[in-house]
Amino acid sequence: MGIHRVGLVVPSSNATVETEMPALLSRHPEAEFSFHSTRMRMHTVSPEGLAAMNAQRERCVLEIADASPEVILYACLVAVMVGGPGEHQRVESSVAEQLATGDSPARVRSSAGALVEGLRALNAQRVALVTPYMRPLAAKVVAYLEAEGFSISDWRALEVEDNTEVGCISGDRVMDAARSLNLAGVDALVISCCVQMPSLPLVDAAEQEFGIPVLSAATAGAYSILRSLDLPVAIPRAGSLLRADVAVAPH
Repeated sequence: MGIHRVGLVVPSSNATVETEMPALLSRHPEAEFSFHSTRMRMHTVSPEGLAAMNAQRERCVLEIADASPEVILYACLVAVMVGGPGEHQRVESSVAEQLATGDSPARVRSSAGALVEGLRALNAQRVALVTPYMRPLAAKVVAYLEAEGFSISDWRALEVEDNTEVGCISGDRVMDAARSLNLAGVDALVISCCVQMPSLPLVDAAEQEFGIPVLSAATAGAYSILRSLDLPVAIPRAGSLLRADVAVAPH
């Protein structure tokens, strides 16, 4: 089996997704992957900063298509969710249409769509979230997921606006936020609702502590990439979503 080539479209200040995604997928028991990135300028996680970043999407898609990836992940969850309900479907379709004009067969996923896909795979209805965003942006993420049919029972916003600083949020701070949530009756906890906020070492430990399925934007992205490539969803020490017996959710 050859090496599966994964394209990542990331904010310029994001240093986490290119660390966590290779670390996750390197544990896959059957497949190998290579990762290739293109960057959109963004430093401040604000509506204005996200809009300016999204305006660079077409250039970035053209650039990453030159690397002939099998699958492309648009890796900024909040940048999609601020567009309102269903935006991940519109963005993924738009990118796919752009790729098709250049005869690229790459599959397209987004972090926003991957989180929805992952929660559905876990059959989660009541969900709790930890986000790094300012409260107005975090509220948009909550509203987006509620529009997808989930009930957000509790959530925390760590209110870090500088995206570089988001990548430096400590695991202790994330876990303290998770411990402050009311998890009674919750079906799943999103320990990091952002691909820039580090979470990979926390997912399995949080599952053991809280006794419920725990996922992150990173593990959801890995799940969606594996599904798109028709590969087994089996990665050790990465939470319930990435176990081989997880339900298969339609994309």
